[in-house]
Amino acid sequence: MWFKKLKEPKLQKRVKIPEGLWVKCDNCKEIVYKKEIDKNLKVCPKCDYHFRISAKERIELLADEGSFVEFDADMCSGDPLNFKDSLTYPERIQANRTKSSLSEAVISGEAAINGFPVILTVMDFFFMGGSMGSVVGEKISRAAETALEKRAPLISIASSGGARMQEGIFSLMQMAKVSAAIGRLRDNGIPYISVLADPTFGGVAASFATIGDIIIAEPRSLIGLAGPRVIEQTMKQQLPDNFQRAEFLLEHGLIDMVVSREDMKKTLAKLIGFLS
Repeated sequence: MWFKKLKEPKLQKRVKIPEGLWVKCDNCKEIVYKKEIDKNLKVCPKCDYHFRISAKERIELLADEGSFVEFDADMCSGDPLNFKDSLTYPERIQANRTKSSLSEAVISGEAAINGFPVILTVMDFFFMGGSMGSVVGEKISRAAETALEKRAPLISIASSGGARMQEGIFSLMQMAKVSAAIGRLRDNGIPYISVLADPTFGGVAASFATIGDIIIAEPRSLIGLAGPRVIEQTMKQQLPDNFQRAEFLLEHGLIDMVVSREDMKKTLAKLIGFLS
């Protein structure tokens, strides 16, 4: 025969992997089973990288079961500048509320940590980058005032890109207000412990996040005023390795200790016992 019929190649059947089943670690780039990460407190089992978690997840990890009682849950932002970019400011707030199931970028309340009564404020980076507007500043200031009234330690967990541009000068004023409220705790001998999570930047890092009696950070958290690219462009110099990472800042004296998520609750309880 002049022509021979070739066999048609067998098509290989593709196996579909459901979305969200695997996660790529931002640090080691390994593909890790999502349930394994969730079981490990959202920490990569390959390299110990701490993934960002929500404020609600963090409260569950730190507060004794059933002990957390929220303050000012319904406090809402105004629109002092009638700000609009691709959305109006109220529309952007509403979109973030729907996405995160939070009313604002911070949750505050009273709780117990291994039996010790505390006042707790926890920022959520998933709500507008954890930016500090007038409501965030007011809620943290009120938490500090409650800590003074009840003579209970104040613990803040910061995770923020900084001030909220949609509120302009009203946002920047929160730096002084919150710092003054926390200063009154120091004047009265009430402990204030600040925990820095990834990332903590801008006006939050420049105010209440870095004036704690003790400052703790999670491993490899990025912490600073401006981002490394901005600093490199301004200084026209290459920055050191791990610049602005928690371990670098510990070595240079900005923070007091780096504590893993697994050990955070017992470390806080031990410190509260010492300071109280």
